[in-house]
Amino acid sequence: MSEPMLTVTVAQADEVVSGVRRFVLVRPDGRELPAWGPGAHIDLMLRGNLVRQYSLCGDPTDRTRWEIAVLLENVSTGGSGHLHKEVAVGDTILARGPRNHFELYQADQYVFIAGGIGITPLLPMIAHADRHGTTWTLHFAGRSRATMPYLHELSARFGAHIEAYPSDEGRRLSLDEAVGAAPASASVYACGPERLLSGVDAAAQGRPPGTVHLERFAPKPIEPRPNTAFTVELEASQLQLPVPRDRSILDVVRQAGIDVESSCEEGTCGTCETVVLEGALDHRDSVLSAFEQDLGDTMMICVSRACGKRLVLDL
Repeated sequence: MSEPMLTVTVAQADEVVSGVRRFVLVRPDGRELPAWGPGAHIDLMLRGNLVRQYSLCGDPTDRTRWEIAVLLENVSTGGSGHLHKEVAVGDTILARGPRNHFELYQADQYVFIAGGIGITPLLPMIAHADRHGTTWTLHFAGRSRATMPYLHELSARFGAHIEAYPSDEGRRLSLDEAVGAAPASASVYACGPERLLSGVDAAAQGRPPGTVHLERFAPKPIEPRPNTAFTVELEASQLQLPVPRDRSILDVVRQAGIDVESSCEEGTCGTCETVVLEGALDHRDSVLSAFEQDLGDTMMICVSRACGKRLVLDL
């Protein structure tokens, strides 16, 4: 099923730190925007067929505006360059969402870990934890204080809760210490470059299932494995479709005329998440946690496949 699109207007565009631009988006008619919670992101339809996902980093209780912050990538594939150089206050953009695969679950304590622009989805989480009196700490790494978005505001507002690690000051974040010091009842939320997230994964070995949550901007490294052919059964559509070795479930389902929304098609955005009714899964996405993958309730049909000969989906 396709998600509805809505038109938003750029009400504010300014620089948070060098290379990071903040955009405030509103409805042109002044109506409320769809509700969202900490960890949610939206899709923006940019020029041509370009679709990019951005974390919402404002206040979820303010339904009049969405706020995102965009890093200008050194090698931009179009999204960040377009938003930094071509989008101005008053422009309109098509948006889709919000969607949340990085939801903040209740815990006795939180350990937040951010690298650079990875701070954005954590901002509403920090505000939520502080507002509810939950114990929390933020470990924030970056090249320098001048390039770490929102660091000044966070430090001024929350003080001792913030541990900053600017590499130009010789400060290095020990993930073994940051994650290892967290009690079993704490939840760890991390977002940033792959090197940081792989380190969090390694440091979190042995923690209780469901207590480590990661959000990636790019697909995580997955050991190559051969594709096998299988049959996918679409229960609602009453179709049985062969999925050959060289095609994805998403391709096959679309060719059969089933409308499934997608965006990145590399297993990072979660747009094509589909409910699984039966079958063993070969998860190859970068969205679901290991705990969620083990549950086997859903899959990203753009990259993930079946382990066996038959898979039943709620499509």
